[in-house]
Amino acid sequence: MPEAAIECARMPAPYLRLTGPRLDLVAATPELFEAELAGRQAFERLLGVTVPASWPPDFYDRDAIEQSLQALRADEAAAGWWMWYLLRRGESGEPPLLVGLCGYKGRPSPEGTVEIGYSVLAEHRRQGYASEAVELLLARAFAEPEVRAVLAETYPELIPSIGVLDKAGFRLSGPGSEERVIRFELPRESYVERHVELGRMDGQLREGPGERSE
Repeated sequence: MPEAAIECARMPAPYLRLTGPRLDLVAATPELFEAELAGRQAFERLLGVTVPASWPPDFYDRDAIEQSLQALRADEAAAGWWMWYLLRRGESGEPPLLVGLCGYKGRPSPEGTVEIGYSVLAEHRRQGYASEAVELLLARAFAEPEVRAVLAETYPELIPSIGVLDKAGFRLSGPGSEERVIRFELPRESYVERHVELGRMDGQLREGPGERSE
């Protein structure tokens, strides 16, 4: 199993956090969902970020927040297996900026699968944030021995979303759980093989032209 290129820590409050090159992913809690429902100012204050006026992103509305809130209230220990907020770290003392969200659709199933999803605000797309978030979610999921595959569903016309999945190593596996939706799957073996190959490529690039390692 490749070493996960992430830091898993707790932010002051006690929010779970996954740390990538540019993003901090913060796991949603019932308190954060309640603040989000209360309004932008309450949400900004509790999360300690700047929330753009364009929030929320596509496919994330009040019903989705309320459903997620109910699920977490029923099982608060599963906080890391639901929603995660995408925070772009600020510079020169500026607060982080909320640019999207991602997450899992609950704990791993008895069959060892877990499903992920993601959505980035329109003005922050095509900057690699979704890909970075997906890699963090995958590293966290496959760190659990019982997870044998990660699933994702999208619409066939959402080409950028399919591009994110393809880049992460997912492959189309068939129809999804709803009409017009298609499903992608990334087995553990493919994830491990891909990261071993990426490690080899990274090592070759570091060697430079004309150099070979023994």
